[in-house]
Amino acid sequence: MPDSIDFARKRVLIFIVAYNAETTIGSVLSRIPESMRNSNVEVLIIDDSSKDSTFATGLRHEPEDGDFRITTLRNPENQGYGGNQKLGYRYAMDNGFDIVALVHGDGQYAPEKLPDLLAPLIRGEADAVFGSRMLRKQDALAGGMPLYKWIGNQVLTSYQNFVLGTKLSEFHSGYRLYSVAALKDIPFERNSNDFHFDTDIIIQLHFAAKRIVELPIPTFYGDEICRVNGIKYAWDCFKTMIRAALHRKNLLYDRKFDVAPVEETYDLKLGFDSSHTRAITAVAPGARILDIGCGRGYVAELMAEKAAHVTGLDQYAPEKSAKPNVDYGKWDIDAGPCPVDVSQFDQVFMLDIIEHLKDPEAFMEALRARAVHKQPEIILTTANIGFFITRLMLLFGQFNYGRKGILDRTHTRLFTFRSLRELFEQTGYRVEEVRGIPGPFPNAVGNGILGRLLMFANSFLIWFPFGWGWMRGLFSYQIFVRAKARPTVPNLLAKTVATSEQLRAEIKKSAA
Repeated sequence: MPDSIDFARKRVLIFIVAYNAETTIGSVLSRIPESMRNSNVEVLIIDDSSKDSTFATGLRHEPEDGDFRITTLRNPENQGYGGNQKLGYRYAMDNGFDIVALVHGDGQYAPEKLPDLLAPLIRGEADAVFGSRMLRKQDALAGGMPLYKWIGNQVLTSYQNFVLGTKLSEFHSGYRLYSVAALKDIPFERNSNDFHFDTDIIIQLHFAAKRIVELPIPTFYGDEICRVNGIKYAWDCFKTMIRAALHRKNLLYDRKFDVAPVEETYDLKLGFDSSHTRAITAVAPGARILDIGCGRGYVAELMAEKAAHVTGLDQYAPEKSAKPNVDYGKWDIDAGPCPVDVSQFDQVFMLDIIEHLKDPEAFMEALRARAVHKQPEIILTTANIGFFITRLMLLFGQFNYGRKGILDRTHTRLFTFRSLRELFEQTGYRVEEVRGIPGPFPNAVGNGILGRLLMFANSFLIWFPFGWGWMRGLFSYQIFVRAKARPTVPNLLAKTVATSEQLRAEIKKSAA
C-alpha cells in the first residue's frame, strides 16, 4: 500500500456485484485489506437475483465485521451484469461517496489490490482506474487465463484502441474504480445491461475527456463459472464500437455517447471547398458587410481583409475586434428585429444560420423590409437534407439528430435545393445563383490524400454535366445561394410617389 496516501480523506464504496456467489462472498470480504477498515469505507453487495443463498450469506456478514458497514441488497429481478452496475453507481451517487470500487463476488479480482488502485483517485490524478491483467501479458497466462481468451482479449482490445484512438492495455477487465464525480458527468444509465456495459463506459469516459489510469493486477482463474458468451460478447463490443465511431463522425446519433455540451458555434472550415471558403471568396472588395449569425467572428475577421467594413451580429459575438474595420453586436436572432439598418450594407452573409431559425420565412421577409433604401446582395449557405448519406440513413430507418452535420440537434428547419429556392422566391427575393458544396471530408478523415480524393470525387458528382440537376441535389452536402431582395410594395409606392412628384415638377416648369 502506498504509505503516503491518507485513505480516510475520501468516502469509498466497495461495490461487490454478486450472482450465485454464496461460497465466495465471505472470502472476498475477508480479503479486504486492514488499511481500509475504517469509518470512511463501506461495502455494498448487490445480489442480482441469484438462484442460491448469496443474499442470505451477505446478510450474515453484515453484523460480523465492525470495521466497516456492510449493506446487502437483492434485485427482485435479474438486471444483468451492466444493469447491476448501474444500481451500485447510483447508490454511490445518492449516498455521498467520492469513489466507488467495483469488485466481483466470485473472487476473481484480488481485493488485496484495492489500496494501490485507489491511490491515483485519492491523489486526484485520475477519474477512473482500471486493474489490468495485460500490462504484463505473460502474467495473465501464468495466472491461468485460457490461451483462447488471452488471444481474444488482445485482438478485441487492439481493434477497440484503433477505433477510439486510445492506448489501453485491456478493455475487458472487470476490476474498475471510478470517481463518483466522473460518473455524474456521463450517462452510464443509458448503457447496456449486458457484459459490454464495460465497453460503453470506456467510450463515454474517453469522449468526456476523463483521465483513465491502468495499474497491474494479478490474474486468477479458479473454478468459478464463466457466465459470458464469448462470441456474443465480442460481437456486442464490435457493434458498440462501430456505433461510437459513427456517432463521433456525426453519421449516427447514439444518446449514450452524447457526453459533451452541444456546440453553439463551429470551427473554421478552411483549406478546402466549404461554406466558409465560398463566403470569403464571395466578398466584394471594398464592400460593407453584414455577417448575421457570425458566431465567434472567425469568418468575419477573414472577410475584413477584403471588405471595407464588417459588422457581425450573434448572441455569441465577441465584445470587440482587434481590427479597426470590424465591429460586433449581440443579437439573439429569434428574439427580435435586426438591430441595424440593413440598407447601409452592400452584402449580407448568412452562413449556416437559416436552419436554426424558428420561422425562416418571417425572418427573410423582415430582413427584406429592413433594406428599404438599398437591396444588398444576400449570400446564404445551409445544409442539404437531400445529401445521399442522409437518404441512405433514412432508407435504413435512421433519422437521428446528432451533435453536428446536417441533422444537428440545434437545427429546426431543413432544406433541399428546391425548397430553399421556393423560400427565397416566396419571401420576395430574386435568386441569382445556386451551387452545391461538397462534404467536409478533410475534417472527417484529414486533409491528406484521402481527404482530397474524396473532395474531388464529391465535387465531380455535383458538377456532373449529365445529371440534369438531380446529381447536385444528391451529392451536395450544403447549398450556396446568392440572391437580391426585391423592393417591397411600400418601397415601390414611395418611389412611385417621389418619382411622380419630381416628374410633375419638371412638367410644370417646362410648361411655364
